[in-house]
Amino acid sequence: YTPTPDDPAVRPVPLPRDPRHTPSRGTVRVVLRTNLGVIPLDLDRAQAPCTVQSFLHLVRHRFYDRTICHRLTSYPTLSVLQCGDPSGTGEGGPGYRYRDELPTGLPPAPTDPTGQRRVYARGVLAMANAGPDTNGSQFFLVYANSALRPNYTIFGEVRPAGLRTLDRVAAGGVAATPEDPAPVDGPPARRTEIRSARVSPGAGRS
Repeated sequence: YTPTPDDPAVRPVPLPRDPRHTPSRGTVRVVLRTNLGVIPLDLDRAQAPCTVQSFLHLVRHRFYDRTICHRLTSYPTLSVLQCGDPSGTGEGGPGYRYRDELPTGLPPAPTDPTGQRRVYARGVLAMANAGPDTNGSQFFLVYANSALRPNYTIFGEVRPAGLRTLDRVAAGGVAATPEDPAPVDGPPARRTEIRSARVSPGAGRS
């Protein structure tokens, strides 16, 4: 984990500790409690150990509490809800970054004739980034199969109750503006606030 002094934390949080061995087995459940319903997440340590460790670090320091999900997309090939920035602008982070743990073996996206994009399936939990190895605190939840280059770390999945909440957010669409009455990318029309993010005791296996 590398500090980013030029991009300081938008909410005070220490740098994660680098253990001698990053836990790389088992799953951990985290529950996001939002104003529109719960979003239970199963984090997969084997899939992305450093990402899971960072996410749990931020959860334990209440970094995600009282934050909004600032972006909803409804493109035919990109259907995600993006969260994790306490500033609500899409520019904020935790004051550090870390390397990608990119997925392998994702199926090719049938909508992409170039063969470069892969299917990020409904229910995938992945990190947002601003380029290679720039992971911080922002993450996205996939509510319908999406076609993306495999440049985004997948570190878990949304459980069925969470998908129902995501569907409620998605059904409201993207907030319209006078300049764009039918947007496909922007703040969700149904304001979505993460009131708390907590590790669920006994729900995962270590």
